[in-house]
Amino acid sequence: MSEAGKTKEQISITESSSNYEDLEKMTIHELLANINQEDSKVHIAVKKALPEIEELISRIVKRMQKGGRIFYLGAGTSGRLGVLDASEVPPTFGVPDTMVIGLIAGGETALRKAVESAEDDLNKAWKELEIFNINTKDTVIGIAASGSTPYVIGGLQKARENGILTGCITCNPGSRIVEVTELPIVVVVGPEFVTGSTRLKAGTAQKMVLNMITTTVMIKLGRVKGNKMVNMQLTNKKLIERGTRMIVEELNIQREAARILLLQHGSVKKALEFYKNNYQ
Repeated sequence: MSEAGKTKEQISITESSSNYEDLEKMTIHELLANINQEDSKVHIAVKKALPEIEELISRIVKRMQKGGRIFYLGAGTSGRLGVLDASEVPPTFGVPDTMVIGLIAGGETALRKAVESAEDDLNKAWKELEIFNINTKDTVIGIAASGSTPYVIGGLQKARENGILTGCITCNPGSRIVEVTELPIVVVVGPEFVTGSTRLKAGTAQKMVLNMITTTVMIKLGRVKGNKMVNMQLTNKKLIERGTRMIVEELNIQREAARILLLQHGSVKKALEFYKNNYQ
């Protein structure tokens, strides 16, 4: 059936026509104002999904306290967002890069350019998960705006069949990914400004949910003190300066002494623990 012949129900929300016509005739101001207007809908949609996000995180924390890991599965923009979130966890929270792992259809090549038909392999994701010796302590989260990506769906199906907790982040409530996932998160952001371009609102929504998942999990695992990233990796001058300020504020000592303490112990948390155990 042609696109024109489909009913409204048959066309997924992420593929449905934009609410705006003749984009090329708009001024730059109009384009920006309208994109911004659409983006304003995202946080409202995410808020509606908070109960489902909370349930998934609660289940993840219990597993990770026993040594479990998070695996993200995605293709295209969704896959790149998963890899991005996974890659930012170690430097932010000072944990191994094996705790949160992002897998993208087509591998590392797909991070920079499209890999033809990579997302259409129903069995590939599970084969990749098996390389990591995935087990029932782990969680697999599929990321697919449309909710129909075979690579993601196949991986989730096999994971669930093997007793592994599964979640997903999608923008289509009636999609296949919702059916195969134990704890789906559905963020309905509506049609995209450019029809079908899910790198826009859908991508923003997915990033917001991913931020919530890993940030909350890491806080509950004790990787934040107060509101500070006390376990961050000291990978550049900016982070060393930030860590030094944290120690100065916490211990009320001279800046240079704080800096030396930080560099000696490698993290704010370890520096604070050493100081309090030996000098207080």
